[in-house]
Amino acid sequence: MQSYVIHLIRHGTTEGNLLGQYIGSTDLPLAKEGAERLREQKRKGGYPAAQAYYSSPLLRCRQTMEILYPEAEPVLLDGFRESDFGAWEGKTAKELAEEDPAFLEWMESGAKATPPGGESGAVFMHRVCAQFESLVEDMLRTRTTSAVVVTHGGVIMTILSAYGLPKAGFYDWLTENGCGYSLRITPGLWMRSMVAEVYAVLPEKETAGEDGGGKLVIDLAREAAQRAYGEKEKTEE
Repeated sequence: MQSYVIHLIRHGTTEGNLLGQYIGSTDLPLAKEGAERLREQKRKGGYPAAQAYYSSPLLRCRQTMEILYPEAEPVLLDGFRESDFGAWEGKTAKELAEEDPAFLEWMESGAKATPPGGESGAVFMHRVCAQFESLVEDMLRTRTTSAVVVTHGGVIMTILSAYGLPKAGFYDWLTENGCGYSLRITPGLWMRSMVAEVYAVLPEKETAGEDGGGKLVIDLAREAAQRAYGEKEKTEE
């Protein structure tokens, strides 16, 4: 049976990432360092080509697509925007912990509460999942067997915690800027259970030479999350 693959890639580093700020709806460009790192990663290879290309409409994602896939003409999908952090946009976790008691409540709730003036976790999850399901259905309908999606950390974690196999928690799917995961969708399994196999970490060559090459993807994901963020630490996505 024909299978379908979707490569989810997180945008490159922005100044907000470098400063540890919450940047969701704020439309920042890539930092100079972020663009340079993407070009270096591209030179090393490991970013698969695809039949179709999609991107969050935010600038940092469009610029990432331009660097990694300069020939692509991506379709912009509004449902793959990052969450809107409202009044917390542009502030660090340290600043918010000192200034706003609601921030600690938000963190304790697993980011399920609503930032002041921002988007609730439930609304964010619903729109991301609706967009992902629509994308998969469109690929199956048109027999488009491969796609690249450049989006945000929070979007990737939401998709994989909802549909990914092996099953893992939201924070287990943290990934560094310019990195991501490859999913394999088998139509029968998708129609029956709406799940997708996470079979590779991107860029592919970054993990090819690691010790323990037989590790499960989720083990590699957790190690990458620990290196990038520490245990359940969250900055810009």
